[in-house]
Amino acid sequence: MTPNCNHTSSYPELNYGSGAKWIKNLTQGRLSNFLGGHFSDVNLSSKLFVHRLDGPGVVDLQVWSAPGLTKPLFAEAIRKKFRSAKKGESFGPSWTNHWWKVKMTIPASWKDYERVQLEFDPGCEAMVFSTDGVPLQGITGGFGGDRRVEHIIPREAVLRGTYEVVIESSCNGMFGVPWNGDAVAPPDMNRYFGLASADLVVPNQEAWRLMWDFNTLRELVDTLPGNTPLQNKALVTANAIMNAFTTGDDENINQMRAIAEDVFGKGWEAKGAGIYDEGAKRAQVVGISYCHIDTAWLWPYAVTQQKTARSWSTQINLMERFPEHRFACSQAQQFKWLEQQYPPLFEKLKHKIVSGQFHLIGGAWVENDGNMPSGEALVRQFLYGQRYFESRFGKRCETAWLPDTFGLTAAYPQLIRDAGMKYFFTQKLSWYLPLADTYTAQANVGEVKKAISNHKNLESNDTALLVFGNGDGGGGALPKMLENLRRIRAVTNNHRELPPVSMGSTVEQFFEDIERDSKGGTSLPVWGTYTSHGSIKKGNRKCEILLRDVERVATLATIYKPASSNYVYPKKSIDDCWEKVLLNQCAGMVYDDAERLYSEVRRDCQKMLDVAFGVLLRASSTACGESRFAEKPTGFLALNLTPFPRQEVVEVPLSGDGVLPSFPTVVQTSLDGKRGYALIECDGNGLCGREMSMRDECLPVCVEAVSSNNFILKTSVIKMTVREGRITSIYDLVLKRELIEEGKTGGLVIFEDRPNYWDAWDVEVHHLETRTPLAFSSFRVVAQGPLRATVEARVKYGQSDIKVMFDAEVDWHERHKFLKFELPLNINNTVATYECQFGHVQRPTYKNTTLDAAKFEVCGHKFADFSEFGYGVAILSESKYGFACEGNVLRISLLRAATAPDADQDQGLHEFSWAVMPHVGSFLESDVPRAACIFNSPLHVRAIPRGVASVEPLVREFPFSLHGARNVFLETIKRGEDDDFESPTAKKTVVLRLYEAFGGHGRIELRIARNVHVLAAYTTNLLEDTKAEVELSRDVQGDGASTLALEFRGFEVKTVKLVLADAEEGRTRNFKSDPDPVPIGR
Repeated sequence: MTPNCNHTSSYPELNYGSGAKWIKNLTQGRLSNFLGGHFSDVNLSSKLFVHRLDGPGVVDLQVWSAPGLTKPLFAEAIRKKFRSAKKGESFGPSWTNHWWKVKMTIPASWKDYERVQLEFDPGCEAMVFSTDGVPLQGITGGFGGDRRVEHIIPREAVLRGTYEVVIESSCNGMFGVPWNGDAVAPPDMNRYFGLASADLVVPNQEAWRLMWDFNTLRELVDTLPGNTPLQNKALVTANAIMNAFTTGDDENINQMRAIAEDVFGKGWEAKGAGIYDEGAKRAQVVGISYCHIDTAWLWPYAVTQQKTARSWSTQINLMERFPEHRFACSQAQQFKWLEQQYPPLFEKLKHKIVSGQFHLIGGAWVENDGNMPSGEALVRQFLYGQRYFESRFGKRCETAWLPDTFGLTAAYPQLIRDAGMKYFFTQKLSWYLPLADTYTAQANVGEVKKAISNHKNLESNDTALLVFGNGDGGGGALPKMLENLRRIRAVTNNHRELPPVSMGSTVEQFFEDIERDSKGGTSLPVWGTYTSHGSIKKGNRKCEILLRDVERVATLATIYKPASSNYVYPKKSIDDCWEKVLLNQCAGMVYDDAERLYSEVRRDCQKMLDVAFGVLLRASSTACGESRFAEKPTGFLALNLTPFPRQEVVEVPLSGDGVLPSFPTVVQTSLDGKRGYALIECDGNGLCGREMSMRDECLPVCVEAVSSNNFILKTSVIKMTVREGRITSIYDLVLKRELIEEGKTGGLVIFEDRPNYWDAWDVEVHHLETRTPLAFSSFRVVAQGPLRATVEARVKYGQSDIKVMFDAEVDWHERHKFLKFELPLNINNTVATYECQFGHVQRPTYKNTTLDAAKFEVCGHKFADFSEFGYGVAILSESKYGFACEGNVLRISLLRAATAPDADQDQGLHEFSWAVMPHVGSFLESDVPRAACIFNSPLHVRAIPRGVASVEPLVREFPFSLHGARNVFLETIKRGEDDDFESPTAKKTVVLRLYEAFGGHGRIELRIARNVHVLAAYTTNLLEDTKAEVELSRDVQGDGASTLALEFRGFEVKTVKLVLADAEEGRTRNFKSDPDPVPIGR
């Protein structure tokens, strides 16, 4: 049969065309020509604005420039005399502030347009205010990715035809004023910024929306694999849009936007924020807007205050335009600045917190450094932060937030939980979290995709947090970011090649989802800059210890003060000092500001100590300083504010003749006759020290000068030998053991210090390859014994003069050098031990792996220890935080000399101390933590003025003492946060903070002196919320002390609150008679 050939076909039998095969890479390459670039005058960029007007009569400008570097607030600035100004003028120099009055006249015909806006570009940062002083939004001038120069004019003003605003411009960029735009370069202090635009414009909103459509399509094309349907569809669609571009009029733009719906879905835009309600019920990527503002980095604190107001006002403005927008914000200090300086904005912020759009996170005073602050300082970060949030907003934070902190202490998990928070967010765990690898995401397709593709624990939970918004220098989310996320969600509602992203959730909801999926966290894995600017590190350590001492003495003064005394615990002054110290612990630094604040803290703490000691000693006294007394004092008292027994040599200034008959136990006088030395002994928990004469067990120390650069220092237990300017021997006379490795020497060493980029931040491992030992070139005997023997050793290096007696004085003028002290020890171990907050960490001394090698510089607090079975050596530090142990060489880092961002970092005079402590037994058998505490806590030597025959201290011992396990320390004694300090009859509470220091269990008995009547005792969290009542017992057959038992696990921190009787009740029930007088000088 003949086949039937009458069938029909939809395509021709003959093909006369060339075929539809494309060259994909060329098509993809052309996409860059649709916006900007060489064709900007004929592509979409040429259609973004409909009208633009400027100049007098349209935009009238007046300006007032604040004098110098002052930062007047709105109320002051608005009263000043303004002058006429015009576009194109330049303003400066760096860090100066300029205020503008901007009056606009809007053409009547513009009322028909969707939007009219002011484009104000001063080339720097600025803030727009209403005429009555309400901050409206921030401005970021220039043409970087953080550009934000548009201010939308309210509809009612457009209809009215006139509009006025006030603008404060500040002569700095988002990252300060660095030379040549390099963020870590020193600041250019003479930079000027030009007013590039002050224009009234009508944007073509549909053209802008098309631009955002096209940008999202390009991101899809550039991010997704080339063999996926969505990537090809996005490329086809973007190419079709370019082919459809003709006149660029409204009809043409609408046509191109309709083409984009092939990827985004029909009618997607009309749904607005409702786009997130469609598609996947559970999003894998949760978007949270955030604006990281370094409280200090490349700008002073005053600029941070401005950045805060600019950034947060902008985000509040965006919340009105994007209902799904949720903004997370940390750092109580920045909220307090806003409250003090911008109260109208603070009120708007409070409303947004109530509405659930502005989220409180962090729970800390600042986003602080995680390694340098003491354990108690970390407690106060959370205590002051959480109490501020609760007092202002009625809520505490549930998530600790340290995205940009360089180093995280092992103490954080328990401290965060004990501060009332369940979750923790950071980006600095091996630069791994968040999964998009940044806390300043730009909300693009690549970051959304990476949030899941970079996820290392999909077996436990498959969600990720996208933290987006410009940061470090502030700014936060831009409208284009929120527009892009809507489009990405629209794409994922129709395609499955990207993880769906959601908006509108809180950070806590994200973590709750992880907690739920991971069975309460049980299926999750467990993961277990400190020499630059030495004066800052010293200021931090000294002020932390000063505040500890102030709180101890002030607490005792309120407990024991006589009925006639009107002394009040100085809570506000203590709080002010703590807030300054906590502010300076931010993960960055403003050196001049920090030095000023530390100086204020030292001054105020000394005043508080003087007043409190006056109450306790029943006599006025002054601290013994380095200067001579104008008149001879009657005598002195040495007061021990640590809970540890100690024998110590104290130094007191002598009068002009070098003799003080009223100081009968000054055993030794300095060679210049200006200082006397006495031997003081303090019992455990003893407050007042006793002067001692030289006894048989107090063998004298001596120095023996062998030659001009050889000498021997000798005590009853240790002999140190220096030859040719280097330490050749440290010999234990009791155990007859040499501590220095044979053939090696110890002493100062210097290294080349040239990091790959982050000059003041990074120390690179290759600096260890450039070691140069320094030999002392001259020696001078300063003290010969019997209490103190001292040799002053000097070395000249480059332009620097180094004078060392273990109390070092260094006139430092190097660049890119690193000064250290090292000892090659006759000890062998695979780990060394370094103090951290409320405990210690151990780090390897070898380099078997890259992880081992990366631990060549370790942050330690008051000590680093290198021990083996039976023996060890520790280096104690009173202000340095950098240590290392390489093989058997134990080092302490003393000074660096970076030149960026501070060109003169550490140049000039430095004074600091360190000590070498040999000890019997391994670290866990030693008293190194106790010795380090004592080394950092010199006795308070008080001079008693003439005419005072005796001193009658109200208390000779601390009323709180620990008995039992030696591994538990009493760190803090303070008054309760919620006490009524003004009422003489109010119940007093005393808060004690204790911790286990060695990493083991321990049981202690806390004894409370019988003259302190305790009504009740409680364990609390760090915020002083009650956890449980603790049973009290009284030693009726002994000294009548109250006792309570406490058990500790390794490194555990406990807080105990004691409720005391009121003053009258305590006096009638428990107080002993007044103590016997203490003779002056005895």
